[in-house]
Amino acid sequence: MKNQDTTTPTADFGFTKVAQEDKAPLVADVFRSVAHRYDLMNDLMSMGGHRLWKDFLIRRSAVRPGQWVLDVAAGTGDLVRRFAAQVGEQGRVVAIDINSQMLNLGRSRLVDAGVAGNVDYLIGDAENLPLRTRQFDCVSIAFGLRNVTRISSALESMASMLRPGGRLLVLEFSLPRSELLARSYDFYSFNVIPRLGKLIAGDEVSYRYLIESIRRHPDPQALKDMMRSSGLDDVGYHSLCGGIVVLHCGFRY
Repeated sequence: MKNQDTTTPTADFGFTKVAQEDKAPLVADVFRSVAHRYDLMNDLMSMGGHRLWKDFLIRRSAVRPGQWVLDVAAGTGDLVRRFAAQVGEQGRVVAIDINSQMLNLGRSRLVDAGVAGNVDYLIGDAENLPLRTRQFDCVSIAFGLRNVTRISSALESMASMLRPGGRLLVLEFSLPRSELLARSYDFYSFNVIPRLGKLIAGDEVSYRYLIESIRRHPDPQALKDMMRSSGLDDVGYHSLCGGIVVLHCGFRY
């Protein structure tokens, strides 16, 4: 009788290996903890740079009035607000996030800003999006892909949402190409950001995870290959800020 392989599938939770089934609840705990200071911490950690990176994504989306957009891991709604302005009253933006606390914060923030008529909100998992396929002109995910358990599954699910000619945009942190910049970035990441998290959000551990998760995310070429394998064509990427941030784009024909 052959021995059965009883090895439990694992996933990276920062630098820690955990059972695949445990990663999503652990990530959910992270974002529940940091939600109340998430936007402020983004501004402080990136020195406002995240706003410019998201603006670049919007420009590369080429979204026009009347189109439909899906923003995955929508969080507090930074991209949703920008897309809602792009598609106008005749278009639609669907904001989806697995974390209800983050999504509720985003909805409240956007309603307060007068963004309401053309936005829908859904709780859902990027790996198994609860929507009809092939109905969106653009699908985006910003700084969320490295938090999913199975990146390939999430890419396939997001690609399936696209109409022919639609594009998937993935904005995510990466690692600097320059050795000098890499040393400075590592020092800032591991010594400054967790302390900021403790001071501002009262949570050093969650921000240490968020930093570690960048080091476990596929490099730009590997992610490009994964996007191609998910059924996307003409996949390419733009490195920003010396490689600290990368925007990937792929099309479905």
